[in-house]
Amino acid sequence: MKKITIVFALFFSVIATTQAQTKVVPNQETEKSSDDDKSLIKDYFSQIMGVALSTTSNVKLFQFVYDWIGTPYRFGGNSKNGIDCSAFTKELYSKVFNLDIKRSSRDIFTMVSPVKKDELKEGDIVFFKINSRNITHVGVYLGNNKFVQSASGGVKISNLDDDYYSHYFYKGGRLLDSFKKELENSMLAEQQKAAAKK
Repeated sequence: MKKITIVFALFFSVIATTQAQTKVVPNQETEKSSDDDKSLIKDYFSQIMGVALSTTSNVKLFQFVYDWIGTPYRFGGNSKNGIDCSAFTKELYSKVFNLDIKRSSRDIFTMVSPVKKDELKEGDIVFFKINSRNITHVGVYLGNNKFVQSASGGVKISNLDDDYYSHYFYKGGRLLDSFKKELENSMLAEQQKAAAKK
């Protein structure tokens, strides 16, 4: 309930700001108003998620994360009723980056080029080997050593510097350009097929 109240408050403050600015000089202020709205939203997400958003931060990514926070963890799940780590990562990449990545954490790892922990960027994928020689867990890096994951307790933001995650961290990964192009092309082809059927 508190979450919904905060969202409404933000929504109305953004609308009020937009209306106030557009009444002054409608044509010249539209672009500035949009930038101000994005800045307000970034400030909001920075506060509620504890991640400092930069001017280049992907608002769509943080909106997606916010919408899923608290969703229960369920092994094999892939919906808001319950979702596991790799399904959450797949869903995030589909909705935020418009890319259809593989389903399991180990298969996702085959699609990335390794990235060192100190070179991670917003949207990179983080992999863990928890009590195993194989990759068993995956999440998405948000910045400032924070990442989002679906784990026990549900979808949440965690810190790579926490003892637990620091101990089991395996590697970061950035989607390989070749896979990225292949995925973008296949999605474009599917969209064209769907448009042709209409």
